[in-house]
Amino acid sequence: MAGKLCPKVILEGTRLTLKTEIAFALNESPGFVGPRAYRYHSPIVSAEWCGFTNVPWGRGLINFLPEERKQAMETFATWMRLFELLRYYSWIVDRFHLSTRLYQLAEQGIDYDFEWLEERLAAVGFHLVICVRSAESFAEAREERLRVSGKPSQYDDLEKFVRQQERLLELSESSLLPRRIVDVSDGEIPRITGEIESWMSETGGLWAT
Repeated sequence: MAGKLCPKVILEGTRLTLKTEIAFALNESPGFVGPRAYRYHSPIVSAEWCGFTNVPWGRGLINFLPEERKQAMETFATWMRLFELLRYYSWIVDRFHLSTRLYQLAEQGIDYDFEWLEERLAAVGFHLVICVRSAESFAEAREERLRVSGKPSQYDDLEKFVRQQERLLELSESSLLPRRIVDVSDGEIPRITGEIESWMSETGGLWAT
């Protein structure tokens, strides 16, 4: 099984940077997860899941309250332990701890220390992809998203996304994980996924360490 593909990648970025679309495309790409005769449920997980509250668009791993810190850190640790136990499988994570740092710094003024998490993520081979787009391309991306969004108001302030993107890039500079910045401004998913696959192939990230 030396050639078994079991890549592990975290996709980070602001809203409207196609992270979810990229995640689904990677999860069906033979170059990323291997050839398949039929579709099946390999894992895509996300810190955006609002599982802390029983309301739509509630709180979760990104936007938890300070009094929910213990629950959030235990959830991060639980995901990490699962990644470690199932290290010989593919894992695609659509937003994770950097999105938490970004939100918590802006909204609560708290910078949570995730060095413990990054050390363990690096040990099992996780790579970090930062999805970015040009400032002028956010408006077109918003128009596309409004066709399907259940909460259009979250896309009202595009300048906020531009500021978040700049801050996220700053936060990612200190990451312990192999990092790649990918421009998604053209919306060409096959090109984007191809760039990610090529980079992870070059770094050895498609196979278990």
